[in-house]
Amino acid sequence: MHPLTFLMKRAISAFDIIGPIMVGPSSSHTAGAVRLGRLGRAILGRQPRRAVLGLHGSFARTGRGHGTDRALVAGLLGLATDDPRIRESLKLAREVGMEVIFREVDLGEDAHPNSVAMTLEADGQQVQVVGASVGGGMVVIQEVNGYPIRFTGEHEALLVVAEDRPGTIHMITGLFLEYNLNIAFSRVERRQRGGEAIQLFEADDPIPDDLVDALEDFHWVRWARRIPRLVA
Repeated sequence: MHPLTFLMKRAISAFDIIGPIMVGPSSSHTAGAVRLGRLGRAILGRQPRRAVLGLHGSFARTGRGHGTDRALVAGLLGLATDDPRIRESLKLAREVGMEVIFREVDLGEDAHPNSVAMTLEADGQQVQVVGASVGGGMVVIQEVNGYPIRFTGEHEALLVVAEDRPGTIHMITGLFLEYNLNIAFSRVERRQRGGEAIQLFEADDPIPDDLVDALEDFHWVRWARRIPRLVA
């Protein structure tokens, strides 16, 4: 493919070329790990009180030397990739009362070597999140509560767990229309018809908290989370 053709198909940003501004020796093991932690925190919807972090592959073998453990915890604390407090994140976690447990796990030979399985708990809520740092500080969430789902944090997102029933997508997209928001991408996953489904909507603009509050008023919605776009 001619280089100009590639550039026309995909706009290359400075982030793609030089990676994120960050603290740490590795964009994959440090910056990417911070971002995975931040997405996990957003999916839980609050500061975790307990975090069990299962490290897979390279994350497990070399993560401590690259600061992956501290980076993941920094993300769970809401720190950015360039925050100098990343180095002290384990201490900060203890100070805010967040219990952190690290384990080595095997997510299978198809899993990316820089993967983490997070079980996060707070205020009676629990989420299980699997994600990977895929290079250059870029990440992908691959699973939430056992449902295969894929998003990267490049867009503002809404994650909804609800009953699988007729009209749910129509009601949610109607709220986006009411708030004059354009849906860039959407995905729905379910285990069985009429059971529970997880729905992901990625938007071009910030999703207001009022939209999330309106969704949670529907009795068929288990929970809804706004996932802010990752900017650092």
